[in-house]
Amino acid sequence: MLRQAALIALLAAGASASAAVASGQPPAPAAQPAADAAPPKPNDYSDPKTWLCRPGGKDACAVDETATIVAADGTLTRETWSADPRAPIDCFYVYPTVSTDPTPTSDMTADPAELNVIKQQFARFASKCLPYAPMYRQVTLAGLRRMLAPGAAVTLDQGIQYDDVKNAWNSYLQHDNKGRGVVLVAHSQGSFILNRLIREEIDGKPIQSRMVSAILLGTTIAVPKGKDVGGSFQHVSLCRSASQIGCVITFASFRSTIPPPANTLFGRVPDANLAAACTNPAALGGGSGEMHAYLDAAGRTITSTTPPKPWVTPEQNVDTPWVSVPGLLTARCASNDNASGYLEVTVHGDPNDPRVDDISGDIGAAGNVLANWGLHLIDVNLAMGNLLDIVGQQTKTYLAKGSRN
Repeated sequence: MLRQAALIALLAAGASASAAVASGQPPAPAAQPAADAAPPKPNDYSDPKTWLCRPGGKDACAVDETATIVAADGTLTRETWSADPRAPIDCFYVYPTVSTDPTPTSDMTADPAELNVIKQQFARFASKCLPYAPMYRQVTLAGLRRMLAPGAAVTLDQGIQYDDVKNAWNSYLQHDNKGRGVVLVAHSQGSFILNRLIREEIDGKPIQSRMVSAILLGTTIAVPKGKDVGGSFQHVSLCRSASQIGCVITFASFRSTIPPPANTLFGRVPDANLAAACTNPAALGGGSGEMHAYLDAAGRTITSTTPPKPWVTPEQNVDTPWVSVPGLLTARCASNDNASGYLEVTVHGDPNDPRVDDISGDIGAAGNVLANWGLHLIDVNLAMGNLLDIVGQQTKTYLAKGSRN
């Protein structure tokens, strides 16, 4: 519970930081190191050891992503998976807050937490793109508790964590990109970092032409009300079709039965002229659509494990790491008095069929669901299949555009 409580605190701080950025306010200044403290040495991202994933490596992305499809009638079907070593584009991923290192910032050693989050959120992308996932000295759960002390500044998008990711990005551009299109992928702390990176290093600059799309989940991106561009970014629009490129997919997910409450941490911006962006991967053009989720068969998330009920009754053995549940989940972009934009996820459980009727993934404390966090722990899992389909279509558009130039 300590780890989950620290995550909760981190996200609260992150939501506040995101709101400030969305409204155009500058982030709080980072705490300055003591005068006699030497600045941290930059990582050498030309060294493969500084990466969790690189193309063709025996690394964190070289994991089993096989899934069991659980149909509503209880039929189980095995779905195989493989990476595409010849994928025509790249993916660059920045992972969320997961480090359990006891220091304020993480070290550069991959622990089980970092390996798990790659498995949960990124390895499957290797079927569509060559995977690049740098390690970075992120704010740890322990560091966050210190950051939230009275009088301290909350700075998720500046400091060593941002510097590391920016250096990794520049190293990737210099040594690996070779003019290829790239999808940026991130969640939570990673999304705060990429939000700034896109705003300062990509938005309106020549490199934007290589950005196939950006998938920034578990955060709040602002746009002017009724518009798809402006606010957080000045030249990068929201994605409204699977064939659109150079755009952003973003959302924070909540159950339809537990919508954002008054103290929600996502979906709200302080500027009355702006709204929290929501792009529904299941229906980018609007309306509702089926979520093609990949859920951990054992109930793991990015920070916790809640063993699920049997996937079917009577129980059958599920021997794959992942489960897909077609027809169980739908989503639409919604708003209420507390949030101007969020992804509303509806679970269509049927007690008359043999398949499980609900999913796990809520953040809880003392046995109670914390409604203000929504389904943050499984934001990426919920939409994984949809996102991969979109990236596949965007890749075709990007390559076709290149052939016409």
